[in-house]
Parts: sequence; C-alpha cells; structure tokens
Amino acid sequence: MDKRSDEKSTRGALGPYLASLRNAKKLTLREVEEATGKVVSNAYLSQLEHGRISRPSPNILHSLAEAYGVAYESLMEKAGYITTNGQRQPGQKHGRVATFATVNLTGEEEEELLRYLTYYRSRKGKRDAT
Repeated sequence: MDKRSDEKSTRGALGPYLASLRNAKKLTLREVEEATGKVVSNAYLSQLEHGRISRPSPNILHSLAEAYGVAYESLMEKAGYITTNGQRQPGQKHGRVATFATVNLTGEEEEELLRYLTYYRSRKGKRDAT
C-alpha cells in the first residue's frame, strides 16, 4: 500500500471511529453538541461520522476528545494531522504539535510549545472557574 492510500484509509477511519465512540458512550448527536459546549453542532458531527467532512479543525477534535474521554492525539492522527511513526506526510508541518507555523519546528521547540500549552490551559481553567 502506498503512502497516499494509507493516508486516505487513516483519514477515512475518523468518521466511523467517532461514531463508535459516541455509540459506546450511548450519547445522541445533540448530547455531544451539549457536551462540547456547542463547539461541535450535531449536524457537523453527523457529517463527520458519515465521512462528508474528513479533516475537521484541531479545535473541533480537541472538543470531541474531551467529550469522549479519548486522547486528542488519536483523533489528530485519524484526521491525518499527525502520524504515529514520527514521519511527516506531504504538506504536514509538524509531528505532534498542531500549529500552522511557516517553518518546521525542532523537537525541542515542539516540546516547549506543548509545555506552554499545558500551562496556558491550566491558567485558562483557573480564570474560568473564578
């Protein structure tokens, strides 16, 4: 199997995977919409599950990962943003960090961004709670 067909099969797996996660949690489309704070509408999720949308934004994937209690990275991989073997696909900017920088980051820079993102999210959560 060549890289392009492998990438397509990985991406094509996102919809059924999302549907299986939702069904395993016994959630309706509308319940997922509520669980994501309406970041993901029930109509959009339906389109994702049926393969009409194959590459949602990382923000959408993050909301779904939190709602389903799964690793964000696994959804990013199924959407074709990252790979597990560390090899970049054509057009893919970075390995694990979902950024849109114009230059590739070093591994050290990616790690630093991940640390900062963790810090930022922890601070944001504290501000939201007050």
